[in-house]
Amino acid sequence: MAEWTGELRGRVQDWIADDPDPITREQLGDLADHADAGDHVAADDLADRFAADLEFGTAGLRGAIGGGPNRMNLAVVIRAAAGIATWLGETAGSGGPRRGVAVCFDARHRSTDFAEASAAVFAAAGIRAHLLPGPLPTPVLAFAVRHLGAAAGVMVTASHNPPQDNGYKVYDGTGRQIVAPTDARIAAAMAAVDRVTSVPMAGPDDPDILRLGDEVTAAYVAAAAQTGRVPSARLVTTAYTAMHGVGASTFRRVMAAAGFPAAVEVALQVEPDPDFPTVAYPNPEEPGALDLGLATASASGAQVLMANDPDADRLGIAVPDPARGPASTPAGWRPLRGDEIGAVLANHLLAHGGMADGAIFATTIVSSTLLAKMAAAAGVPFVETLTGFKWLSRSPGTGQTLGFGYEEALGFCIGDLVGDKDGISAAVVFAEAVAVLADEGRTVLDVLDDLSVDYGVHLTGQWSARVAGTDGMAQLAAAMTALRAAPPTVLGGRPVLSMVDLLNGAVDRRLLASDLLIFYLDGVRLIVRPSGTEPKLKCYVEVVETVGGTTDLAAARDRAAQSLAVFLAAISAATGLA
Repeated sequence: MAEWTGELRGRVQDWIADDPDPITREQLGDLADHADAGDHVAADDLADRFAADLEFGTAGLRGAIGGGPNRMNLAVVIRAAAGIATWLGETAGSGGPRRGVAVCFDARHRSTDFAEASAAVFAAAGIRAHLLPGPLPTPVLAFAVRHLGAAAGVMVTASHNPPQDNGYKVYDGTGRQIVAPTDARIAAAMAAVDRVTSVPMAGPDDPDILRLGDEVTAAYVAAAAQTGRVPSARLVTTAYTAMHGVGASTFRRVMAAAGFPAAVEVALQVEPDPDFPTVAYPNPEEPGALDLGLATASASGAQVLMANDPDADRLGIAVPDPARGPASTPAGWRPLRGDEIGAVLANHLLAHGGMADGAIFATTIVSSTLLAKMAAAAGVPFVETLTGFKWLSRSPGTGQTLGFGYEEALGFCIGDLVGDKDGISAAVVFAEAVAVLADEGRTVLDVLDDLSVDYGVHLTGQWSARVAGTDGMAQLAAAMTALRAAPPTVLGGRPVLSMVDLLNGAVDRRLLASDLLIFYLDGVRLIVRPSGTEPKLKCYVEVVETVGGTTDLAAARDRAAQSLAVFLAAISAATGLA
């Protein structure tokens, strides 16, 4: 129970006096009145809202919407925009203001307000704001930065977070998410803003606010439609859900431009709705999130279900699985893991070419090791990166381009169309792969079988522990410190062969410093790291099981599944947070 002190009350009142938004001013005023009257719930709420400043990191900002420094609101967004303006003034050169900032937004609560406020701050600072007509997917913003030659980009989105959240992603002039030390420079510039009400803001008709029409989206649609490799393979029946997000309109246009028949849409989820009424969490990875999609796919005779998360930068897939039952029932469908989708996409690209000279394959350190083996067999350069597309997009070296990159959390990038993950262009290539396989009398599951026989069963799984309270980050730090101080020597009954600590980086693997531990066992890799966007400790396990030919495949998968369960339990226990 928080103590309602005069010091806290003074900070609340000072914030209210500097808050440009009447909605959050009233919200905080009501809470303060209740706290004055002895309402401990209101006092606790205010204590949490003022416990810290919402942290600006390489993922930008993300948090619950509401008044106070530890929430997403107009005051915080104005500070962020002012910080970005300062950063550009220091780094973008004399042409930076004219190149400007591309600004886009999704359909979450307050997204339009946050985008308009950002544009107003940029324009008042003499920086051109290219305001895209929203709501639009995040990949369109990433594309827009390069297409417009902008000095930076801002996307107002919280991706697949719960409905009470919103966020703020920042891109540099390469169209990639920012990395250190840019985040620290922007955070420092934010902190230097004395009063939000003193930040200059232009009017909505300022000439430096360029309100764009459809031209950028149309350019993205035309380019994304060309990401396939076999334009003759278009006979495929797809089902699609936008998960109440902003992907549907752009998805329809891209698939039509690529020559695919219209998808059967999940009617209850296809239009934007910031409350996400049919899903507990609007993330294709979450249990139950695909239920309506599976019902639609099975009833429509679809060959594949495609699902975008709310800002359409991720792609979920489900396919019929005869081992589970008839495809005419939802039970007869299997959602694919991100590593499986990545393997199918890579297999299709390797089989049908079209990659630029010097193109590389890349994936993150927590994703499956299968892609590295596929690339090596094909003679394609491979790079492993830290977690996140801010690193994947920067993986090519001099003279190289990214031919294909993916991360296990349903993020995929085909070529260099955008410098970020893109759930729409990835859908084009996956639909094409399904069509090609159907022409051959084969399925996606046949491809996964072949890869398992050739390279072994690569089974991945995750365990995570969410921590609560204002000391949540301290709990995560303590868990990592304990593992470093006394690393396990045996996990799941097998000896730990080696441990790699990336706290100081790994020069030999081109990996920068990261709070991450890797444990290697015979046929097993276990990774532990704190989440970069939420108060969670995440554990990743990969089991590789040798397959003794086609007849051994089912048994090998059973062995891998049993081992995965053992090692997930073992690593969760080792963290002390199970």
